[in-house]
Amino acid sequence: MLDERPYKKITDNRPWGIFTQYAHNQQTTVKIIEVRPGGKLSVQRHQNRDELWVILSANLWITLNEEEKVRQINDEVWIPRGTIHTVENRGRYWGSFLEISFGDFDEGDIERLNDKYGRS
Repeated sequence: MLDERPYKKITDNRPWGIFTQYAHNQQTTVKIIEVRPGGKLSVQRHQNRDELWVILSANLWITLNEEEKVRQINDEVWIPRGTIHTVENRGRYWGSFLEISFGDFDEGDIERLNDKYGRS
């Protein structure tokens, strides 16, 4: 898969610290997703949007297609449209990540391939 991200990441140093900008005047949807201990999002894919996840807490296991990997705080995960993906919290505390969707955002675009809560 080509890594054709529709944004330019900008990091700027300021006297008080740093900021990172991921989107500027683009069609985007931004969410913070919180996953309870033992929780797992559907194994899913989207046809109309790409996603960028920025990990905000430890113990989140991310699966992209067949590759499963634990991610660290501040890791960035690029999910091009059509990629099968999920996240699971195997820790003892709530886990969270920032999700920035690029493209047409519609919850109906979720194609659930497997879901532990019976929503497939």
